[in-house]
Amino acid sequence: MIFHLEEELKKLPDLPGVYIMHDKKDAIIYIGKAVSLTKRVHQYFQASHNEGLKKAQMVKQIARFEYIVTDSELEALVLECNLIKEHRPKYNTMLRDDKTYPYIKVTLGEEFPRVLFARHMKKDKSRYFGPYTSGSAVKDTIDLLNKLYGLRTCSRVLPRDMGKERPCLNYHIKQCLAPCQGYISKEEYAKRIESAVRFLNGEFEAIMQELEEKMTAASQALEFEKAMEYRDLLNSVKQIAQKQKITDANDEDRDVIGVAKDGGDAVVQVFFIRGGKLIGREHFYLRIAAEDTRAQILTVFLKQYYAGTPYIPRRIMLPCAIEEKDVIEEWLGGRRGARAYVQVPRKGMKEKLVELASKNAKMVLDQDKERLKREEGRTIGAMKEIAGLLGLSQVVRVEAFDISNISGFQSVGSMVVYEKGKPCRSDYRKFRLKSVSGPDDYASMYEVLTRRFEHGKAEQRELLEKGMENTYGSFTKFPDLIMMDGGKGQVNIALRVIEELHLDIPVCGMVKDDNHRTRGLYYNDAEIPIEKDSEGFKLITRIQDEAHRFAIEYHRSLRSKGQVHSVLDEIPGIGPSRRKALMIRYPSLDAIRAADVEELAQTPSMNLQAAKAVYQYFHSVDEEKEV
Repeated sequence: MIFHLEEELKKLPDLPGVYIMHDKKDAIIYIGKAVSLTKRVHQYFQASHNEGLKKAQMVKQIARFEYIVTDSELEALVLECNLIKEHRPKYNTMLRDDKTYPYIKVTLGEEFPRVLFARHMKKDKSRYFGPYTSGSAVKDTIDLLNKLYGLRTCSRVLPRDMGKERPCLNYHIKQCLAPCQGYISKEEYAKRIESAVRFLNGEFEAIMQELEEKMTAASQALEFEKAMEYRDLLNSVKQIAQKQKITDANDEDRDVIGVAKDGGDAVVQVFFIRGGKLIGREHFYLRIAAEDTRAQILTVFLKQYYAGTPYIPRRIMLPCAIEEKDVIEEWLGGRRGARAYVQVPRKGMKEKLVELASKNAKMVLDQDKERLKREEGRTIGAMKEIAGLLGLSQVVRVEAFDISNISGFQSVGSMVVYEKGKPCRSDYRKFRLKSVSGPDDYASMYEVLTRRFEHGKAEQRELLEKGMENTYGSFTKFPDLIMMDGGKGQVNIALRVIEELHLDIPVCGMVKDDNHRTRGLYYNDAEIPIEKDSEGFKLITRIQDEAHRFAIEYHRSLRSKGQVHSVLDEIPGIGPSRRKALMIRYPSLDAIRAADVEELAQTPSMNLQAAKAVYQYFHSVDEEKEV
């Protein structure tokens, strides 16, 4: 897919997310996060923007970018971290360890659990909350919970160590209820832990309201230091309250699938969650019937995608229920070798994550529609423009022809085909000239066109005799327009062939200026100028360049195989060195033919015997032609 930088920059949303830079080999070279994707990514391509030599080198290598939209800056930050660790881009600063974002750990595996600060999630009986962006906020929140609910912070093993030592200072300053002394029952302590977990699950309102009231009261009482303490605690709670769904304490593998549809187009977005972390995504385009539902689209996608993917996670989360859920689960389980689940989350972070996948799918679909609209302008729109210039009702199929030769070498011809503005490479054809010797472009073009359309008419007759008139062979389809790589002379050759074969196909020439650049079309004995910025002009240039490229490549491939050679190679005693010397001294075969023996003998590498051989070869050929 062609990536238009300026167009893609315009489509960047003013939303938080992660952007991913690719080089021309499609390798990921940089991953970054942004509060506003449009503002941040635009900065890289502004001349006035300077982030140092390393970033400047990175920008020069950017061939395309993509992005994932998130619901908050926190999610963008955590997703950035996950993706960097997964892909290890060349221009990102790599962390030496995983001490990036902290978690809050509730040790539910203990009889008297604690609320602790943690850097890693482990497979234990504890419950983890986070990750969070601020380590200080996490510590403040842990302190707040311990104070509010009188939770223990010591490392004593309870109830084994109960009563063995005196209570610590926290008990005396009324910040711990001393379960180590048996001053609070296990049941009562469990209720306090439940309250702390509810707080970490998002039930912040009561505590935040209480802190605001205390801050206001302290301020009114002119106790500003205490008011600042309450303010800082309130800010810490607000930071913890900012929930994120990019990393989950449940570290199982899941695929989260979202879908968006519009008319006959649909995009399915898959988020890959491995080890509880979102590490990547992929989107897929589908051509659908306008009446297809999301459930039908997802059913077809699940069957096709998981039939080919080598890895199937334990859970697949969808935005809506599908009819064949039980059958698909059984099939996925068989492929996985263990049970697989297809689920539709109804609440919580899992539901939000599915919504985020669908949100990204819709953005991709909207972008693709704009790209297809541009592509249609470059192809079908350009064809309509050319048809309008020539006064034709429609132009769907165009065939363009070109001849390639080097003085003294056999000529070859090429035919390229464009349908609906796009190259139809399966219909390209090559011709080795049979009846033309020497660099005669007009005679060569006459042979190529005659062979092409005579072959086509023969195929049509054969198919008609077999009752297969609706079947197309390699030459059966005739073009709506023939484009010649030249002006009046080339066009007249094509018109002559069309007339002799009793065909009715319009012919135009692609006229070039003195600098060998396309300037317009030659049609009906008149030159038609074209706006150089128009899509029609650009398409004409592409067709002309493609015909020229195809002919030259064919000629080059034959030469490399030794299948096309100079007529000089047929002369006894003339090898590569003498042939090269003759071609350097004489501009054409006619000049060699006109030279006498003495003049030929003066050519470097030549001697009298070789000169006589060359002279005799050309003059004996001339005599044969005259007879």
